[in-house]
Amino acid sequence: MVGAAAEAQLNKLESQVDNGGGGAWEYLSLVRKLKVRRSDKVLKHGLSILNDPKRRSKLGSDEWTLYEQVAIAAMDCQCLDVAKDCIKTLTKKFPDSTRVGRLEGMLLEAKGSWEDAENAYARLLEDNPLDQVLYTMGGLENLQTAKKYYASAIDLTGGKNMRALYGVCLCSAAISQLARGRNKDEESSELQSLAANALLKEYKKKASGKIDLITTTLGNMKLLP
Repeated sequence: MVGAAAEAQLNKLESQVDNGGGGAWEYLSLVRKLKVRRSDKVLKHGLSILNDPKRRSKLGSDEWTLYEQVAIAAMDCQCLDVAKDCIKTLTKKFPDSTRVGRLEGMLLEAKGSWEDAENAYARLLEDNPLDQVLYTMGGLENLQTAKKYYASAIDLTGGKNMRALYGVCLCSAAISQLARGRNKDEESSELQSLAANALLKEYKKKASGKIDLITTTLGNMKLLP
């Protein structure tokens, strides 16, 4: 949850940018830092920078961070052509990136191409299960927070959100790596088992030819009983 002081700072900066007072990059950076979703504003102000070569060039390596941020905001706003263009740029720069692969899966999901999205997430899970959650978050506390977020999404969608199911599995695997030797959380173990079994159930219905592969992958991650 964002504190009152941080939210006030964000609102003040948002008003400043909206009224032409500058500070778009600072605003976008604060949105990321606070992990809030103000997708319409991110899309508007992010594109204003990306579409201006002079302003974009000043970002250095942060240019790619902004492309990712705008891509996610565009998907939230159903501006899928914008999201596609951002992801295409990132793919060209980082052709083998798991992080970009995750965005491609999210775009397929936003388009309603559920089977293709599931296949994309499955490839990420098979290729490098830990990269997808460790690349930005890192640290046990952040992983546990992310896992709770995914768990809430599963609860709200009745277990039908494939990205959330994958998210719980990936976070669980990463947490296990970081928490070796510590007491095992029985409630957490039950959640990861339920998520893994829900994935298997979906694969049996929609992609039965891959059931052996996904079973082996989840087993190697120690997510099945």
